[in-house]
Amino acid sequence: MNRTEFIIATAIVLFVAFCLGWFANWLVHRFIRVAGSDVGELEKMAQELHEAEETRDQAITYLQQREAELTNQLSQTEAELSATMDGLREARREAEDLRGHLERMSQSQPEA
Repeated sequence: MNRTEFIIATAIVLFVAFCLGWFANWLVHRFIRVAGSDVGELEKMAQELHEAEETRDQAITYLQQREAELTNQLSQTEAELSATMDGLREARREAEDLRGHLERMSQSQPEA
């Protein structure tokens, strides 16, 4: 390799290195510019996400309280139903006893 070929090869290598450096610089600045311009939007989205999470947490708390209230109300209603059914059963038994007693009374009285 003579001197001219060496100079040309070195120039080509330096030019390729320059092009790669320029391209890398362009990419870095492009990503920084995009990231820099989106910071405000990202902050806004983060705030909205935080508010949405708070709203979700409030909704979950409300639903849990409401579920507890409804479960309690259901338990009370079932207890009342059970008591009512027991009372009805007792009333039917009493009515049946009274009917039986009336039938015996009417059978034991002589017919006129």
